[in-house]
Amino acid sequence: MLILGLDPSLSCTGWGVIRAEGSRISHIANGQVPTDAKAPMAQRLAALQAALAGVIADYRPDRAAAEEVFLNKNPQSTLKLAQARGCVLAACGAAGLAVNEHAARLVKKAVVGTGGAEKAQVQAMLKVLLPGAQITGADAADALAVAIADAHLSYTPTSR
Repeated sequence: MLILGLDPSLSCTGWGVIRAEGSRISHIANGQVPTDAKAPMAQRLAALQAALAGVIADYRPDRAAAEEVFLNKNPQSTLKLAQARGCVLAACGAAGLAVNEHAARLVKKAVVGTGGAEKAQVQAMLKVLLPGAQITGADAADALAVAIADAHLSYTPTSR
């Protein structure tokens, strides 16, 4: 099963695709979709949605997973994040992908073992879980962590 992990952001959305076979995972691809901060909002959102539609068409994941929205102290930042997240969900919905949503603390706990893990700890664990993967940046790393968490949280071994 291919899982597309997504870390929505208006400035740079991360994405990562992994293969999950039972309890085993492997890296397929990852990347980041930056938007031009000087462009009008509608163009930024359209570019984000189009880029993610391309990723979905290229890799044909079986499902997607996205980090849940969190509230910033700045309401304007929260609104921009929500708009980017809407584009991410719309791209998945247009492709017929189911999207599981996971809180950031749950993602960290699933990948590192503690919900209070720092970004550096998550990135270090990704090197262990996905040996040899060339990760394109912090946003792509976060997206891969979401995909891995989704695989771990959805996997239930059969009893023998």
